Amino acid sequence: MVYNDSKIKVLFVCVHNSGRSQMAEEYLRRVGRERFEVESAGLEPTSVNPLVIAVMAEDGFDLSKKGTQAAWNLFKEGKFYNYVITVCDRTQEKECPIFPKPFVQLKWSFPDPESFSGTENEKMEQTRNLRDSIKSRIEQFVEEIIGS
Repeated sequence: MVYNDSKIKVLFVCVHNSGRSQMAEEYLRRVGRERFEVESAGLEPTSVNPLVIAVMAEDGFDLSKKGTQAAWNLFKEGKFYNYVITVCDRTQEKECPIFPKPFVQLKWSFPDPESFSGTENEKMEQTRNLRDSIKSRIEQFVEEIIGS
């Protein structure tokens, strides 16, 4: 990916790049439009969580073919970011990767969808709540950075 210097470059990082960081990436791309270049990555990438795919589809995103990537690979490629935002749950923060500086690092604590319990419907509802919380935080972030 070639970066345009006039855009604000943001990387969202979580443990597996399977849920929270994927949601944040897609919402920043939508809300921030052409003002941002955004990626997401994980320490130990797996695959996108099926519940995340389902609830994001409800809001018009197709993550069914979206892959995951390793944060360290981005570092090795020499990628530069203005903001690196970790979206790990504070209780699991020790597992959350730290990306080398220079950049502004923000820590947003969101629960891991892999930890949700209950029936399938209850897990879906918890994932919807997570999606809505991330969307709201992204809207706030864009307002703080570039205004309305």
